[in-house]
Amino acid sequence: MYTVNAQESDRNTVTTEGAKDTDVQWLLAPANGAPNFALRRFIIAPGGYTPRHTHDWEHEVYILRGAGDLVTDQGSIPLTPDQAILIAPGESHQFRCTGENDLEMLCIVPNGPATAGH
Repeated sequence: MYTVNAQESDRNTVTTEGAKDTDVQWLLAPANGAPNFALRRFIIAPGGYTPRHTHDWEHEVYILRGAGDLVTDQGSIPLTPDQAILIAPGESHQFRCTGENDLEMLCIVPNGPATAGH
C-alpha cells in the first residue's frame, strides 16, 4: 500500500507548448507501484489553460474546485465542482480556468504512453 498527501506532493509546472499557468502533481503512478492507472492533480491559475490536444487513451477527470471551461471541437462546456468528465480516445480537449480562483481537478490516465517518464 502507498499513501500520499496531495498538499505535500511535488507540484511541477506543465511545460508543454500551449500550456499557461498550469501545474501538475503525480499523486499515484507506476513509480509508486500503481500497476494500471495514474492519478494526477492539475492546478490551473486564473486565466491559465492546458494545451489543446488529443491522444490515443481515455482519461477521466473530476473537478474539485474552481470554475472553467472544457474546450472541445463541439464547443465549450462549463466546468464546476463535483463534475465528472470522460474524455474518449481521439477527442480534442483543453481545460481553461475562467474563475477568480484556481481550477483544481483530478485526472486518471492508463499507464503506458500517458505516464512515460513518471
